[in-house]
Amino acid sequence: MNSEQKRVAVTTLGCKTNQFESAAMIESLEQSGFAVVPFEEPAEFYVINTCTVTARTDAESRKLVRRAKRRNPAARIIVTGCYAQVAPEQLSAMAEVELVIGNEEKRRLPELLTAAGTPQRVLVSDIGGLSETAGLQLSSFSEHTRAFLQIQNGCDSFCSYCIVPYARGRSRSVAAEEVLDGVARLAAEGFREIVLTGIHLGCYGRDLSPPNSLLRLLQKIEKQRAVERLRLGSLEPQDITPELLDFIAASGLIAPHLHLPLQSGSDAVLSRMNRRYGGSGFRDLCLRAVARVPDLCLGFDVIAGFPGETVADFSATVQLIEDLPVAYLHVFPFSSRPGTAAAAMPGHLQSSVVTARAEQLRNLGERKKLQYQSRFAGRTLEALVLQRSGDRLWHGLTPNYLSVCFESDEDLGNRIVPVRVTWVRNGAIMAELLQ
Repeated sequence: MNSEQKRVAVTTLGCKTNQFESAAMIESLEQSGFAVVPFEEPAEFYVINTCTVTARTDAESRKLVRRAKRRNPAARIIVTGCYAQVAPEQLSAMAEVELVIGNEEKRRLPELLTAAGTPQRVLVSDIGGLSETAGLQLSSFSEHTRAFLQIQNGCDSFCSYCIVPYARGRSRSVAAEEVLDGVARLAAEGFREIVLTGIHLGCYGRDLSPPNSLLRLLQKIEKQRAVERLRLGSLEPQDITPELLDFIAASGLIAPHLHLPLQSGSDAVLSRMNRRYGGSGFRDLCLRAVARVPDLCLGFDVIAGFPGETVADFSATVQLIEDLPVAYLHVFPFSSRPGTAAAAMPGHLQSSVVTARAEQLRNLGERKKLQYQSRFAGRTLEALVLQRSGDRLWHGLTPNYLSVCFESDEDLGNRIVPVRVTWVRNGAIMAELLQ
């Protein structure tokens, strides 16, 4: 960094889409001559890429604004992301914030920073009126082994607990040719695994002209064979067709890993959530999937304590998870988000009840995770080496999303190597490198 470069620090809250967009912003800043530094270091600009899933995440964003200003009182604070998109007036009212920009304005960040210095401004367009999306350009990624590629944005579902359709707009897809170019570009940079992300990934292509689909896109990527491993982000249950399962099962490219937002096992709760499936249909889908795709890793999102959730409703969720070969759970205690239908629903539970139910689900998730991991004791798996810990210990990720540790004196960074699982204990998987 030369003495004339302006320092910019970027921090990110929320989903993989936000992580991808932050990586793209960082790259564009560096290409424009800015020096990007860690958020904990002094900088002339601090950019906070926010999430707004719950009121709690909004509060965390405001806390980061104040923390950045304390770090450098002369710094210029720019806030973007979903919180900035849906409640710009709250953020612009903070004395520390100079500029609030929406999700579409992220691509203009270097230009806006260069022009910064005027009184507080808000640049947030009407994202709900957009009918197209252009993928942010990204040719590198800080992790240097796995990269995220955003192929879709927005959502048309309007689940009652979710503010995302208001923050991201309607479902919009990146053209297939641009996706293929992105995959090839990231593979040429040396990435061994690419994760396709989107807000409603299974809707990919429905808005394009002519219409496309996620399955047809995957078929093109498979034919392209530019990257060694492709992983799918979260998919809605109703978007997983028998044809998609058949393709994943036969593919030599796509990781056997499905992350599904279950949210609840109770039909009554799912109806109030405005979800488009029931518990029995979800069960049938999962059983078909694990029967069709060998060693499939199934992960679920679950919300604990949705308004009106009875003891019987919660028990239905627990029983459904008990009955299924799930590999891990992401548990979210219900937190009311102003502006959503769920916020106005009757029957909000006491926080102690929500906390207790979330803890029970987390404990169940840890037990199911250990059951899944233990199936692979003695098995040989292919691990993408992510990083080194200490002199000889390496961490890798298998296609079915197992995090494994093994020892080697070699420099194995960013290689795919065969390992044999030796033991599984307390959520840790130890393996030995096979030569």
